[in-house]
Amino acid sequence: MVEVQLRFRDDDAVADPAVTVDAFGDQTNAAAVRIEPGDDARDLLPHLERIRLVEVNFPSFGDGRGYSAARILREAGYTGELRAVGDVAVDQLHAMRRCGFDAFAPEHPLDPAHTERAFATWPEVYQATTDDRTPIWKLRHG
Repeated sequence: MVEVQLRFRDDDAVADPAVTVDAFGDQTNAAAVRIEPGDDARDLLPHLERIRLVEVNFPSFGDGRGYSAARILREAGYTGELRAVGDVAVDQLHAMRRCGFDAFAPEHPLDPAHTERAFATWPEVYQATTDDRTPIWKLRHG
């Protein structure tokens, strides 16, 4: 299990080892899955009720495919832990949270002060996402 540095959930962290998307469908006892770049998160949609943890790997700072995977899962109703792992940088945290990530396990530790500032930098948002925050245009115009 990767070490979780940030977690925004009240339930216990999932300690089950994550299996690959390809292996998940064949393992009826698996409760954790890891999405790699190139995997299609939609392959997991028929199994959402039994998944407790989805790790989404970000192998490099510039690879944003994991954002789409998170949004696909959340919009489909996934309520389990959604953990960003790998090359997760502090300046990505705000956007990752908005896409539905509620746990972070970066390969390099994040400075707590920088992390706090990352979440406080943008108090208003411009578009609706899975986090249910009201966009600023809607606040302005009712």
